[in-house]
Amino acid sequence: MSLPWELLILLSFKACLAEDTRHGPVFTQEPSDIVFPLSSDDKQVFINCKAKGNPPPHYRWKVDGREIKPELESHYSFVEGNLLINNPHVINHGGVYQCIATNTFGTVVSREAKVQFAFLQNFSRKARNTVSVREGQAVVLLCGPPPHYGEIKYSWVFNGQRGFLQQDARRFISQRTGNLYIAKVEPSDQGNYTCAVRNMMTNTSVLSSPTPVVLRRDAVMGEYEPKIEVRFPETLHVSKGSSVKLECFALGNPVPSISWRRADGNPLPGKIKINHSSGVLEIPYFRPEDAGVYECVAQNSRGRNAARGQLMFYDVEHLHWTHTLKDTQMAIDTNLQWECKAIGKPRPTFRWLKNGQLLTSQGRHYVDSGTLSISRITLSDAGMYQCVAENDLGAVYASAELKVVASPPDFSQRPVRKSTVVQKGGELLLECRPSASPRALVFWWRWGQLLKDTERQTIMEDGSLRIANVTQSDAGRYTCVARNHFGSASSTRTVVVKEPTKIIVPPLSLDATLGQSLVLPCEVSSDLSLSPSFKWFFNGKPIDFSRQEHFEMIGGGFAGDLMVRNIQLKHSGKYVCMVHTELDTVSAAADLIVRGPPGAPESLVVSDITDSTVRLRWGAGPDNHSPVTTYMVQARTPFSIGWQSVRTVPDPVPGHILQATVKDLSPWVEYEFRVVAINSVGVGEPSLPSKQIRTKAAVPKVAPLSVSGGGGARGELVIVWEPVSEEQQSGEDFGYIVAFRPVGSSTWIQSVMALPDASRYVYRNDSLLPLSQYEVRVGVFNSVGEGPFSRTITVLSAEEEPSEAPSRVWARSVSSSEIDVFWETISSSSSTEVITYEVVFWEEGSEVKDAERVRVANSTARLSSLKSSTVYLISVRAQNSAGLGPGSPPFNITTKKPPPSQPPGNIEWNLTNSKIFLNWKHVKALENESEVTGYKVVYRPNWNSRSLVLETRSPSVELHVPSGDDYLIEIKAQTEGGDGASSGPIRIPMMSSLNSQGHRRCFLVPLHITFGTVFIVLSMNL
Repeated sequence: MSLPWELLILLSFKACLAEDTRHGPVFTQEPSDIVFPLSSDDKQVFINCKAKGNPPPHYRWKVDGREIKPELESHYSFVEGNLLINNPHVINHGGVYQCIATNTFGTVVSREAKVQFAFLQNFSRKARNTVSVREGQAVVLLCGPPPHYGEIKYSWVFNGQRGFLQQDARRFISQRTGNLYIAKVEPSDQGNYTCAVRNMMTNTSVLSSPTPVVLRRDAVMGEYEPKIEVRFPETLHVSKGSSVKLECFALGNPVPSISWRRADGNPLPGKIKINHSSGVLEIPYFRPEDAGVYECVAQNSRGRNAARGQLMFYDVEHLHWTHTLKDTQMAIDTNLQWECKAIGKPRPTFRWLKNGQLLTSQGRHYVDSGTLSISRITLSDAGMYQCVAENDLGAVYASAELKVVASPPDFSQRPVRKSTVVQKGGELLLECRPSASPRALVFWWRWGQLLKDTERQTIMEDGSLRIANVTQSDAGRYTCVARNHFGSASSTRTVVVKEPTKIIVPPLSLDATLGQSLVLPCEVSSDLSLSPSFKWFFNGKPIDFSRQEHFEMIGGGFAGDLMVRNIQLKHSGKYVCMVHTELDTVSAAADLIVRGPPGAPESLVVSDITDSTVRLRWGAGPDNHSPVTTYMVQARTPFSIGWQSVRTVPDPVPGHILQATVKDLSPWVEYEFRVVAINSVGVGEPSLPSKQIRTKAAVPKVAPLSVSGGGGARGELVIVWEPVSEEQQSGEDFGYIVAFRPVGSSTWIQSVMALPDASRYVYRNDSLLPLSQYEVRVGVFNSVGEGPFSRTITVLSAEEEPSEAPSRVWARSVSSSEIDVFWETISSSSSTEVITYEVVFWEEGSEVKDAERVRVANSTARLSSLKSSTVYLISVRAQNSAGLGPGSPPFNITTKKPPPSQPPGNIEWNLTNSKIFLNWKHVKALENESEVTGYKVVYRPNWNSRSLVLETRSPSVELHVPSGDDYLIEIKAQTEGGDGASSGPIRIPMMSSLNSQGHRRCFLVPLHITFGTVFIVLSMNL
């Protein structure tokens, strides 16, 4: 290669290094198709174009392939990259525009933008010919719109009226031609017709010259069949999502009616809009299912006519890239292949541009549709490339920059590491990857010797040096030398060989039981210059000791043992101890198996239900590393307390059997079942409860218990029993059969009680003799049948009520609120036995029905809570199980006067040694109160709740009490009407407070006031 070529390449490389942030133009805004309304007040058209690049690009524009030169064309000017058209003209300035951006790296062209102008010219002012027509005839008035562009709407004006002519079944305006069709002329149609055209984009309207319509009087047109004058195309391609309108209108006399249908017989889509008066069918949002043959039918009394047209679905998919270009930097003499892919309907074609110029297959360049290949790249290939995908609906552009690099070897970007530490016996890989274009040749040197491939030593294709089974002799300095056509460079690395790290005490696989704790050891030997770090993994995930209460790493230095505390089932798995040093990483693994009670059995199913058995099937749950030895079945009913074990066949259920028959169940009871697995470790969790089932009904098996009887009213036989529990009723419609017969009789009398909760039966018959003996038994039944009877017992019929009243009844008034009543008892007979006596008492003057009652078992009763000084009437009668007997004749008795309401007052006390001297003022009773007969002194130590009582007839008393205690004393007046009001508690201080002479002088101070003044005597030591 000649020197000038090398200099050129080096200059290129130097420029490339200086321009690492510089790049070719890339569009950020591109022109778009535009329709500009010429009638707009703004007489400027602005077309966007903007590109980024470094250096900033400059712009050019083309219209219809011709370059625009603003300096020569006054209508055009550039605003940065944008194009401004001043006072545009519909003919001169409409066309296809394209923006071109260029900088030192190349040129890109924008997508093409079609610029059009919406306009509407005036009608010719030439007068229109008169149209003569007979009544009943049809007429077509031509609009003949002026030159225009943009969406147009047609209307007609009749006789210069302000509003537009309204369309109906007789009159139709075609929005394709603007013509006015009158199916049948009437006299009122005579007049002037003006066509009005409105441009929807420019919002301008123009009117034609009027067309006069006159009515001929020579004849009237007769009736004739419809003639379809406005038709839609026989074939029409409609794109997806667009809206299509079909026009159909017929002339005829009478005025034809227009109807629509699909020729294939399918119903019209619901979204279709039909204007029957104007003859227009509209299909919005066209879809494939809307395609087909549509038929317009015109019909009147003279005949019918039809027009058909096929709507064909035109599947349009807008162009878009699926694989585009990316900026590429290539070394000189290498090969490039670019590929771009785009999809769309119709299928796109591709072309390639370089700096805006078309590329074809020539020389080193090969173009094949969306693929561009360049072989043996040179500097001249650098530039901006574009792939263009286009079809009938448009085009999309993809751009990318190709930079070509040529440089000598250089280690500044990817230098060789200065030092490498490798373990003895391991593998050493020294990389040598300098930047170079074209690719450099690589050589390795050590101790001045060029290295070559040996059994342990290999220079790889990418220039790396690989040494296997490293020994201590491989330590030293290694130099990589790289060369290409433009120069050479070198880089040196030092290799240090150290002893490898080994795990000398690895963790061992273990079995553990739930709740145990254990240690997994991990101890290493390593080069003393290295500091090993330990890391533990559980089932592939690192253990975070800060968040794991069960795990702790213990040891230090060259040991990193793992302690697992309170082991759980979830701790079963693989444990890996990984030891890392600056040189190497080693690991050792162990499996820990945690054995625990079994998991819950699964999928419990109940089948084969009878009255006393069911069949259970289940799936095995996890055995938690200890085989299941047995299964235990438990059941729960609404009557049981929690879950109870039940008997099964087999019993117990072996661990390898997953089914069992549960027996000895109660009929007609709702059961839930669950299964518990047991292994050598313990009892596992129970399965989920089964679906609740009810056993089948059966004849009851349990007879009523505690059958007894007796009592009741005269002429009754009362039989009682303990009801059978719902759990033992065995079926629906449960009840009792009560059977009884006189002792000695062979015939049972039976009665059915269809009440499951019944516990008492009364047989009534006035002919029953009192206390007659009957044999009694109670049986059970349900909807299935009759069950057993209880054992037979003897029950007595009811006795008679007492027939006589108690005798010698008398009473004594005890106090103002109490009366004692006495009588002689009634002797029992063979037909009656007195149980209790009832004392009835009421105030004189009140009704007997308001009387109060007291029942006692003996011959005396105390009536209490009575009113004082009140006359009471009293009667006594006997009662037995049959009822109450007659009452004794009532007699009266009066309660005593009430006791005095005034408590004892002016109380004084004196304390000497162990004696308390008390005296008080005599209580004088009022006229309506009982006379005082004496006093009651109640006293007790302050700490004791038990009181002592001393009665006296005088208003003074001497109490002998032990010394050392405080005393509380109350005084009440005694009368035959009861005890009077209390003086209230009086506190006597403890004896130890006496003076040495053993006595006190006392003063009276008030303690509290109830019904008078109460004083205590305070003494002073003398």
